[in-house]
Amino acid sequence: MLRVVTLSTLFPNPTQPNFGVFVEGQTLRLAACEGVELRVINPIAVPPFPLGLIPRYRALRPLPVEDEWKGLRIARPRIRVLPGVSGPLNPALLVHGVRNVLQRWRDEGFDFDVIDAQFFFPDGPAAARLAREFGVPFSVKARGADIHYWGRRLGCRGQVMEAAAAAKGMLAVAQSLRRDMVEMGMDGSRIAVHYTGVDLDRFRPADRKAAKAKLGVTGPLIISVGALIPRKGHDIIIEALADLDNATLLIAGEGPEEARLAALAKARGLAERVRLLGSVPHGQLPALLAAADVMALASESEGLANAWIEAMACGTPVVTPAVDGATEALDRPAAGRLLSQRTPSAFAEAIRSILADPPAQAEVRASAERFAWSRNTQQLQAHLRSLVA
Repeated sequence: MLRVVTLSTLFPNPTQPNFGVFVEGQTLRLAACEGVELRVINPIAVPPFPLGLIPRYRALRPLPVEDEWKGLRIARPRIRVLPGVSGPLNPALLVHGVRNVLQRWRDEGFDFDVIDAQFFFPDGPAAARLAREFGVPFSVKARGADIHYWGRRLGCRGQVMEAAAAAKGMLAVAQSLRRDMVEMGMDGSRIAVHYTGVDLDRFRPADRKAAKAKLGVTGPLIISVGALIPRKGHDIIIEALADLDNATLLIAGEGPEEARLAALAKARGLAERVRLLGSVPHGQLPALLAAADVMALASESEGLANAWIEAMACGTPVVTPAVDGATEALDRPAAGRLLSQRTPSAFAEAIRSILADPPAQAEVRASAERFAWSRNTQQLQAHLRSLVA
């Protein structure tokens, strides 16, 4: 029996059902494997009074400290943080909140073999300390911003490198991310590439015309999926829309940029053609992606975006800058366009070229089929077993 503790600061809960669904997908499938017993620790970051009264934090109060989530035993210890201030301290705060859970579980008879940390920061440094205290190996996975942002931030980089040195094994979501980790000084012999997974049964091509009709859309449809933050570049896609006659843009995501993006669409005379959908339940994404002619994502950095893979699985080509794992995801012409420039004109030109000569949906989907969840699960289980052995 392989007993695993999955440590993840991003994981869905009743208040935030889309928060880390990619981690949930991976974890549920690993837990379903024969010979695996798994529990999850999902620390919940809450600031002290009066910041804790902010609606998005207040909504987290009713979450049980421990319960079951889709059959998984999950603990959600509260971690006191100061948003925008306590970043370098967050790993230590995690250790303080998680240690008691691990000790209680061990006292109950859950003698875990390995800690599987889902992000390099703050999860990785916390997992390093906890693994040392409890005498077990740990693995840590790099997903993008945890390396490109936190791995460069003063007060955090050193902790990231210490976690890398202590980890018995490391994972990266793309070859490009693995190269970046090696360039930082991490031991490449202990880093394996572990691609994300996609549910090929749920994310699949559909009758595009009929799917558009259900959304009340006529003409070309573009979709962008991601948090409304500057790094995702949704403003670039809105600007590009001005050069795409009769096209509609749907943006699925929530975040602090919402008001600015709405104002930009209005200022550019595009308010009728831009729909900010807010947070869309993950179960509704397949219908949206299958309806679109193009999925456009203008991120300045990504590890390997799940949105790229899910769009391609639906037969929808992708337009995105040639950053990080994009060159690995879009591995053939039918998959979409990789841009050398992150500009509205470059996006408009690439989208026009796809609309003028759209690839067959089956050809687009073929580029996503190598990202099946079954492969992801098999590799993860083998990786963790090797650390324990």
